[in-house]
Amino acid sequence: MRDWASCLQNVNGIEVPTLKCLEVVFANILTVAVSLAVLALFVMLIIGGFKYLTSGGDPKAATSAQQTMTSAFIGIVLLMIAFLVFRIIEAYTGVKVTRFEIPQ
Repeated sequence: MRDWASCLQNVNGIEVPTLKCLEVVFANILTVAVSLAVLALFVMLIIGGFKYLTSGGDPKAATSAQQTMTSAFIGIVLLMIAFLVFRIIEAYTGVKVTRFEIPQ
């Protein structure tokens, strides 16, 4: 999480938020969203594994559990690929695409 102190401006002894505070809001929202997505996918993976273990030989339940685990794994892989694509873009172009900054 980013700190609010970097975007506040002191006006007559009162700290006033500026347009730069959008950077902090956006960064914090993105951090929370990615964290929740990873947590949700991990929970889906655990639930799918539990459903698979408790399927008791029922082919329908086992297939459903495998689909849940496959979807969770694909989601985690897609998140990792998106992160790697952004890092590759940064490495080749030198542009910080993972940092949202409003120019002054």
